[in-house]
Amino acid sequence: MVVQNPIADVGKRATNPKVEAYKGLLKRLIKNKAAVVGGLLIIVFILTGIVGPYFTWLDPNATQITNKLAPPSAEHWFGTDNYGRDIFTRIIHGMSITMKVGFFSVALGGVIGVFLGIISGYYGGKMDTFIMRVMDVILAFPGILLALAIVSVLGGSIQNVIIAVGIFSVPAFARIVRGSTLSVRKLEYIDAVKALGASDARIIFKHILPNVLSPIIVQATLRIATAVLTASGLSFLGLGAQPPTPEWGAMLSEGRAYMHQAPHLVLFPGIMIVLFVLAFNVFGDGLRDALDPKMKK
Repeated sequence: MVVQNPIADVGKRATNPKVEAYKGLLKRLIKNKAAVVGGLLIIVFILTGIVGPYFTWLDPNATQITNKLAPPSAEHWFGTDNYGRDIFTRIIHGMSITMKVGFFSVALGGVIGVFLGIISGYYGGKMDTFIMRVMDVILAFPGILLALAIVSVLGGSIQNVIIAVGIFSVPAFARIVRGSTLSVRKLEYIDAVKALGASDARIIFKHILPNVLSPIIVQATLRIATAVLTASGLSFLGLGAQPPTPEWGAMLSEGRAYMHQAPHLVLFPGIMIVLFVLAFNVFGDGLRDALDPKMKK
């Protein structure tokens, strides 16, 4: 006679497949050392952007002409700029601006792109053709030039940069989601749900969207790096953040006239842009590998 352990049976029944899937994803992600470093940097950036400004002891816009172009020191860790403003303080305050541009622009482009991609892939036909041709027209323009044109029309500001970067991010999301939707739509369980009388909205949001989230998350992570790089480029050209906003691209633009006399004016903002973009790129690559079914053992 076999004696069953009720506690063990409860433990087996309590196992959640979603929890196990998340654990497996985390294990695969941790194996990628570059992705772990990138993820840790992202956490540091987020925390710094949220709480960093509250722990700085100087005003990022406070000028001190008598102390302009001072090199890095114990008083000014990253030195001062051509107006005597503390560069370290401005970089810390600029972190939140960079995070805002990156996340909000990608969120804007992602929502519009995911919606258009699912509609295009699910319904197909003339609607699919029309939406994809519009996306092709947008993709025909290099991203930075399209954003430059949009900001030139709307005017230079952080809000307009977010709109511009969000618009040129739409096609990337739309095409990826369309391809994934075409694959999911052909599965047998979708036909079964249709046969049971489920509405198109229910099928799209309950059955298709959850199955195409993986490529959306990966694309969003990688797109944040592109968005920040584009926003910094627009600010460098004077079409993004306006003085005296402590945005990293704008700081590069202000410091380029003094880069030979005081290289720290462009060195530290440049390093921060590189680290930010690199962190999201390597983390996005690691996340893509971890979500790839072919990588699962």
